[in-house]
Amino acid sequence: MRDVRRRGLALMMALMVPLVAPSVVRAAQTPEDVPPATIERDTHVFTVRDDGSIDEVDETVLRANTAAGVDEIAQRDIWFDRNVDRLDVVEAETITADGRHVRVQPDQIRDVQEPRSVDAPTFTDAAIRVVIFPAVGVGSRVRLVFHKVRTHASMPNQFSHLAEPPRMPIERQRLIFDLPADKPLHADARGYTALEPQSDGRRTRYEFDYSRTQFPRQESGAIAFASYGDRLLVTTVPDYATFAATYREGARDPSATDPRVLALAATLTRHLDDPRDKARAIYDWVRANIRYVALLLGETAAQPHRVVDILANRYGDCKDHVALFGALLSAAGIRNEPALLNLGAVYTLPSVPGYGGNAINHVIVWMPDLQLFADSTAGGTAFGFLPLSVMDRPALLVDDGLLVRTPATQPLGRTARLQIRVHADGDADYAYFVEDSGASAEPERNRLRRASVQTRAAIVADRLRLTGLQGSGAMSTSALDATDGPFDTTLDGTLDNFVWTTGTTAAPALTSFSGGIASQLRTALVERTRTQPYVCTSGDFKETAVLSFAPDFTVGEIPSDLELHDVTLDYSAHYTFDSASRTLQITRALNLHFPALVCDPEAFDANRAMLLKAERDALSQIVVRAREP
Repeated sequence: MRDVRRRGLALMMALMVPLVAPSVVRAAQTPEDVPPATIERDTHVFTVRDDGSIDEVDETVLRANTAAGVDEIAQRDIWFDRNVDRLDVVEAETITADGRHVRVQPDQIRDVQEPRSVDAPTFTDAAIRVVIFPAVGVGSRVRLVFHKVRTHASMPNQFSHLAEPPRMPIERQRLIFDLPADKPLHADARGYTALEPQSDGRRTRYEFDYSRTQFPRQESGAIAFASYGDRLLVTTVPDYATFAATYREGARDPSATDPRVLALAATLTRHLDDPRDKARAIYDWVRANIRYVALLLGETAAQPHRVVDILANRYGDCKDHVALFGALLSAAGIRNEPALLNLGAVYTLPSVPGYGGNAINHVIVWMPDLQLFADSTAGGTAFGFLPLSVMDRPALLVDDGLLVRTPATQPLGRTARLQIRVHADGDADYAYFVEDSGASAEPERNRLRRASVQTRAAIVADRLRLTGLQGSGAMSTSALDATDGPFDTTLDGTLDNFVWTTGTTAAPALTSFSGGIASQLRTALVERTRTQPYVCTSGDFKETAVLSFAPDFTVGEIPSDLELHDVTLDYSAHYTFDSASRTLQITRALNLHFPALVCDPEAFDANRAMLLKAERDALSQIVVRAREP
């Protein structure tokens, strides 16, 4: 849930319900079957006033079933905003396995600064109240009751709440919403059971029950469970158009046309005539100069700070980035509007609008005349591209009040050339060149732009180690002050014991270090089977390697050529060996062209056999024999 956070767990409990003995673990269960912790009861009561302010009482009881579960429940974190929330821990205690009640003492409750807002004075109201439970062991339960009053609504005169079940057994959960009768509650409930609303003519009480004792394992690369699984979003906002209008009204800011803003826009776009070039110059300045404070939209008031203050402070969250970026674009004559969406692994929105981790939690910019989205909070993304975390999902245009969709695909290319020269002692020299283009270029350039000499050395070592090689090397790059276009990286160095000087070696028939075709295929096959939708990234990869061997060695066997073609995948590998020079040339190409960013399990089943053949080739070996003395 939204308020109590510990490893993504929502802490909540049954309100004013007598405690009962822990559930007995069935004898048929093995230790591996027992979940680390269980939510026994979890109750939230929200009393909503006319102005949208909220009185919230939560009670949660969690049980530690294993030693790992002790770690999960022994500390509870409650997020709050000092500026608009009054928070009281009403009761907090541990109930040990033998029935003792051990109360949490005042010195075991402390407030800490929300880590994401550190060094950002206008965000220091964000805080976490940490409750540390004593005497927690296997079989213990922790009970937490807190009361929070939010004096100012995130959206004036409106209310919304998103309930997201944590991936742990929930024996009983109830959410209760008490609202003025003239503020009907709209709900998108998946997996939650709605009870019949009760009204006395003045106020209406809505209740939702939830229970689930088993959750599927999150498969590697799968999209979030909330995209297709259980969730509850309740809101007093009837539709997305109204939601957009509310955000638009709250974002109005007279300082957006301040002379300082106009002057900066004029400076950044001086000597530029093309609107796209102007937008790129402004985008590059904002992403390079305005530090991103990663508080999600809706965690605090959904209203940006004043543009002149953002400009002076040089930092802000997503809505602040959009406010300043949009003001500069407008000053340069480029139409733009905010676009509200979900940032992360959720690719759908509920049927009713609201803020939350798996609902609307982020905002970017839409430029209709350029037909481009831009997210200036993604400092390593070039203009014209988007980070994967905001692609292929619904986006609510704030000015138009329309739901559109962000791009599902974007160009991505990688070309690699590798030369390895093996000496008589079995060691080798190598020269490795990589050109990233499209969506992958700027993230790589930005990473190395910010890297120290020591960090670069570590990157070289990691790329060798992750390829299964030992050695050393030095790195050089193309210009790091560029902000778009292809980016080149070159590694030069030595490899230790690439082949053995006696007997036979199965040497890797590689065409790149880690991150290339072999890595792409291994990532695609990280799961043997899939039952959940997953992220499938398109890209065009081309690799060439030349491996030459000293006269002390002979190459006995090389792989066979391979061609594979399907609707979403093309793969080829070609091997040419010149016995006179003892040189092997390998060329590989992989083209993944998925129609969207999310694939269903059936697509994986259809591609798996071909992916396995391609992976087998990309990880193939050559047989190298040392000559007899």
